[in-house]
Amino acid sequence: MRPVLLSAVVAAVLFSATVHAQTLVATSNIIVRALDRTFDFSSDTTTSIRDSKIVLAARDDAASFVATEGQIRGAQLEAAITVIRSHVAEAQGVSDLVLAEAILAL
Repeated sequence: MRPVLLSAVVAAVLFSATVHAQTLVATSNIIVRALDRTFDFSSDTTTSIRDSKIVLAARDDAASFVATEGQIRGAQLEAAITVIRSHVAEAQGVSDLVLAEAILAL
């Protein structure tokens, strides 16, 4: 009886972890596409975010932030997130983790 119960618990945990990962990936993809559309169809000011020295300099901080699930927050990442949120309306309600992933995807 115990091995069956243990197997059921392990299966439930693995399933929920997979669902969580897929949700995070889907949300990240939505934000990246929204940022990309904004970059492609907006003014020169918004388009310049992709080439912004602040955003490009934040890539290492963004990688650390994503790898540690938000435990390491660098100053360059904070500056880049502020710039993105001030120029891209879709980024206002998005988590810092998703924005860090979007920075890595640029």
